Amino acid sequence: MKIQQRSGTGRPAVPPPPTARPPDPPTADAAPETAGPTGPRAWTSALPDAAFGVLGVLLFAATLELLPRLGVVSADYLPPFSEMLGALGEQAGESAFWTALLDTLQGWAYGLGIAVTLGVALGLVIGSVEVLRKATASTIEFLRPIPSVALIPLAVLVYGTGLESTLLLVVYAAVWPVLLQVLAGVRDVDPVARDTAASYRFTPWARLRYVLWPTTLPYLLTGLRLSASVALILAVSSELIIGSPGLGSEIARAQSSNAVAKMYALVLVTGALGVCVNVAARALERRALAWHTSVRTEAVT
Repeated sequence: MKIQQRSGTGRPAVPPPPTARPPDPPTADAAPETAGPTGPRAWTSALPDAAFGVLGVLLFAATLELLPRLGVVSADYLPPFSEMLGALGEQAGESAFWTALLDTLQGWAYGLGIAVTLGVALGLVIGSVEVLRKATASTIEFLRPIPSVALIPLAVLVYGTGLESTLLLVVYAAVWPVLLQVLAGVRDVDPVARDTAASYRFTPWARLRYVLWPTTLPYLLTGLRLSASVALILAVSSELIIGSPGLGSEIARAQSSNAVAKMYALVLVTGALGVCVNVAARALERRALAWHTSVRTEAVT
C-alpha cells in the first residue's frame, strides 16, 4: 500500500511548482529555417528547364564548331557549325528546299493520320472482344518486330518511288505504338465501371464515350507521341533509301555531290523537325489531359 507523506499540518505534502526555464540563446551555428539553397544549386534552381535546353543546344553547337577548327576531326568530313548554318541559309533561299520540306511533312502527316486511325479502330475492336484479343495476340507479336525498312523492296515493287511507298512504310511503323497503347487502355478499364454500364444497359456509343474513352485516352496520347517520332524517322529514311521526294532525297543528293556542309545542314533540319514534333505532341497531351491526375501533378511540381 502506497503511503502519502504528510506535512506538519496534516495535509498531504504538495511538491513545489517547477520553475520556468529560460530558452536557450541562439547560437551562431544555427541557420535560419527559411534559408534557401546556396552554392551552385542556388542559380540552377532559379533557372527554368527551358534555359537548360537552350544551354545544351549552345554547348552542342560550340562543340561542332571547335572540333574541326582544333583539328580533332577533319573539316572535310565534319565542317564547322558556322559553315552548316551558312549552307542552311543558302538552302532557305531556294524553292527546292521548301518543296522538299513540304513533301516530307506531307508524307509524315498522311502516314501518321492513317496509322492513328487504324490503331485506334483496331485497338478498340480487338480490345473489347476477348476472343479477338486472344486470337490476334500471337499475330501482333509476330508482325510488330519486323523492321519497316525490310518492306522497302515490297513498297518499291508495288508503288514505285512515289509518295505511296513512303506512306506504306510510315503507316506500318507508326501503327504499332498506337495499337498497343489502345489495347492496354482497354484492358485497364475498371471492371466495376464496365459492369455498371452493362447493368444500366448503356448503348455501345455510351460505353465508348463514358467508360472506354476516358480510360483509353491517356494511353492513346502516349502512343500518338511515340508514333509521331517514328513516322518522321520512317518518312526521312524512306526518302533517303527509295529516293522519293523530300528531305531524305536531298540529303542523299548532297552526299553524292560531296556537298558536306549542305548535307549536315539538312540533317540539322530533320533534327529540328523531330524536336518540334515532340514538343507539339507533348503540348497536345497536356491540353487534352488537363483533367487527368498525372498532368495536374506535373503542373503542381
